[in-house]
Formats: sequence, structure tokens, C-alpha cells
Amino acid sequence: MPSSSNTSDTLGVDTHADVHVAAALDQFGRRLGTLTVPSTPQGCVCLESWATNMGAIEQIGLEGTGCVGAGLSRWMRQRGHRIVEVNRPDRQTRRRRGKSDAVDAEAAARAVQAGTATAVPKTGDGAVG
Repeated sequence: MPSSSNTSDTLGVDTHADVHVAAALDQFGRRLGTLTVPSTPQGCVCLESWATNMGAIEQIGLEGTGCVGAGLSRWMRQRGHRIVEVNRPDRQTRRRRGKSDAVDAEAAARAVQAGTATAVPKTGDGAVG
């Protein structure tokens, strides 16, 4: 069920070289849905459109902002979205929960909502010092 326009949603994205898998949560942590898009500029457009159709995006938790998620991170940041770097779950946690990209994406969103993921990723567009 889509959230109303006065609520803020959180996205979590499990990034990969070929596809990105996203999960959207409403402000109460209820899962609104998941989406898989290609890791291309058109995939970024589809992901943002899908997410904003459910409500205002407050924050986006991304795995791999320094590598496979760098393009998505940069693209979303350029459009005014708050990006938070999320560490990939450790192997023991993944075994307990089961491995799925949608589960990892939802875990990324939950880490941002819970405040356990707070790192701001590097922009990757400045000089290296």
C-alpha cells in the first residue's frame, strides 16, 4: 500500500554490477515494495520514479557506494536525495536471515531507519589529496 504524500520513505539498495535491488519502507518500517532495475542510467530513472510514486524519499541506504553503487549514489545525490553508506551484512547474519538481494536491500533501509548506518559516502567528484 503506497504511503501518503506527507510521509517520508526510506530506500535500501543492494547494488551489483548488472542490477540494483531496492526495498522501500514507510516511516513506520512497513515494507512498501521491492524493485529490481538494471544498473544503468535508465535503471536509476526507473528506481527514483518508482520510489517517489510511493511518497517523499527521506533517505537512501546504499551498499557499495565506493564501487558498484557509486553511479547510483552520485545520480541520486545530484537529485537532492540524502545518501547513507550501508555496510554489507556479515556472513553469519546473512546465513541466519537467508540470502536474497531483496532481504539485503530491506536490511539496508532498516539500518538507516534505526540509525546504525550513518556514514556519508564520499562524493567521488573532487580532487584526491
